[in-house]
Amino acid sequence: QVQLVESGGGLVQAGGSLRLSCAASGRTVSSIAIGWFRQAPGKGREFVAAISWSGGSIRYADSVKGRFTISRDSAENTVYLQMNSLKPEDTAVYYCAGGMLVLAGIAQSWGQGTQVTVSS
Repeated sequence: QVQLVESGGGLVQAGGSLRLSCAASGRTVSSIAIGWFRQAPGKGREFVAAISWSGGSIRYADSVKGRFTISRDSAENTVYLQMNSLKPEDTAVYYCAGGMLVLAGIAQSWGQGTQVTVSS
């Protein structure tokens, strides 16, 4: 099992930037992909981005391509989500997720979530 802890959410104006961090721990962390999902008020949880632990595979949702960048620091067991050109519709609780199928949008482990609010 892997444990995931997010940080870095907050309030930002439209057009601004935020960076989310996900610290991963557990004996299987080096064998799984890590990703980000989000859930806006009144909506279901949706896939945002994911990266394999080797960094060789990356996938983004169409809604964030060109604005968000996912990366990982294997030495620190941390995955980052750099979010630029933020829009009000990016407002959501962002969850870090881990598992063998995260790149396909299926997660086995979840963090507690961090709120991102983008004001217009």
